[in-house]
Amino acid sequence: MSATTPTSGRPGPEIPQPGTPLLRLIELRKSFGATAVLRGVSLDVAENEVIALIGASGSGKSTLLRAVNLLEPIDDGQILLDGADISDPRVDANAVRAGIGVVFQHFNLFPHLSVLDNLSLAARHVHGWSRSAAERRSRELLEQVGLLEKEREFPDRLSGGQQQRVALARAIVTEPRLLLLDEITSALDPELVGEVLALVRRLAHTGTTILMATHEMSFARDVADRVAFLDGGVVAELGPAAQVLGAPQHVRTREFLARISAG
Repeated sequence: MSATTPTSGRPGPEIPQPGTPLLRLIELRKSFGATAVLRGVSLDVAENEVIALIGASGSGKSTLLRAVNLLEPIDDGQILLDGADISDPRVDANAVRAGIGVVFQHFNLFPHLSVLDNLSLAARHVHGWSRSAAERRSRELLEQVGLLEKEREFPDRLSGGQQQRVALARAIVTEPRLLLLDEITSALDPELVGEVLALVRRLAHTGTTILMATHEMSFARDVADRVAFLDGGVVAELGPAAQVLGAPQHVRTREFLARISAG
């Protein structure tokens, strides 16, 4: 870990060195009561890299993503973003989240706001953009996701696939350094999954740094640079997508993929 020794009692931001990962997770541990969910997870995510997290329910994928976005405090370990320790409890969590895009399983759109206002809200009120600039950028993204004609609609007038595309567009309005995706197709009907995955595929091809939990193995093979298999709160296997999904080395990875294929 590259670090600069602070001269004060408060940890200062670490200065990124050449080759420093955009995101570095170091021995993350998290328990809920007596249940250990993360048991020493370490993972580096390079800029412009796409990493897919796979594993059974309860393996720690969602908890890991929530920890990165500072929605779930960790018990031990470090989370470094651009070399700065964002897991320090004195860090301004809202300022950190402003640079991270996140999309959850359920769309979490504001039901009382139009599609356009959902997209432009954070740009205006968190990042200080003017209304005209925020709405211009929002319309650009709505056009890219094929929903410009829906800008005045409210979320309940959209299909699930359309809502998830709006949620993805909202997450990238301000061009965050890191995009977190948590099983974003699991709440969709099968016929709607393809349109959402197509959008993520386009984002990956434009160089967006993505850490995503997914149960879509063919999609992970197609889009991810690397795949991390989580089992029992640890990274049991990590490697290129083609290797982990096509020729896994760990017996637990092979068993998990066999169950997925059988299902």
